[in-house]
Amino acid sequence: MTQPHTTDNEQQIQTDQPSRSWLKRALISVVAVGGVAYVAAAGYMYLNQRSLLFKPSGVLPEPQAVGLADATVLKVPMSDGVELTTWSVPASAEGAPTVLFFHGQSGNLGDRVQRLEEIVDSGFGLLAPSYRGYPGSPGEPSEQALISDGVELFDLLETQGETVILHGQSLGTGIATAVAEQRPEAELLVLEAPFTATVDVAAERYPWLPVSALMKDHFATRDLIDDVEVPILIFHGSEDETVPPHHSKKLAELSGAKAQLFMIPGGTHNDLWSHGLWQEVRQNLPAN
Repeated sequence: MTQPHTTDNEQQIQTDQPSRSWLKRALISVVAVGGVAYVAAAGYMYLNQRSLLFKPSGVLPEPQAVGLADATVLKVPMSDGVELTTWSVPASAEGAPTVLFFHGQSGNLGDRVQRLEEIVDSGFGLLAPSYRGYPGSPGEPSEQALISDGVELFDLLETQGETVILHGQSLGTGIATAVAEQRPEAELLVLEAPFTATVDVAAERYPWLPVSALMKDHFATRDLIDDVEVPILIFHGSEDETVPPHHSKKLAELSGAKAQLFMIPGGTHNDLWSHGLWQEVRQNLPAN
């Protein structure tokens, strides 16, 4: 019996078929593993987003222990029953305004004592809350809750006859701007290292994630700042790697003539006060 003859081309095809099949299975496996990893990463970010945005830590000290000798610790009840711990200092200079100070995302109020000391030493009044969920205050932080608390604290000062400057630091800029948008009777809005929106910062850090769909707390200052009627001072460091300077430039553009932008050469995210931020604030207070 004659054996069938196999050409070299047929042998090559038979040899290539197992290789191509293996390669196809390998590619499918890689895609599947990548898909699972992507879904897992997105799920982790979604479930843990508030612990990534709000980062309370430490123990809230007594203000006298950190240099605020004239400060009083006040427990201020919010409309939902949560009692916020605040540090309060009355103005020592006649006619001086009170600064409602909203701190950044990490640590606790005691970490900002040098800023608070400079405010108080200038004769200004001070009301500085520890956010709900942060050391000294119960509850859970969220965009809606923190802004609502800020408005209530503003109203408290106003009922006491205080003239109020709203000062936000980093995360606190989102709160301060929202309060200013709702309370145009504020004297001044000071934004220290602000962002256009927390969701914008997240999108820059995680461009591979659909953060606008995942994030619950957007703090979209860019959508509010044009509606703010009070004068605005914006401070940003040229070397800020936490929130890039283009965020402040965009906010200044959106706010129009209401805002002054101070781009501080060599400044970073947390050292703007050492570059003269508070002196600029005092020199640029609205004329009474």
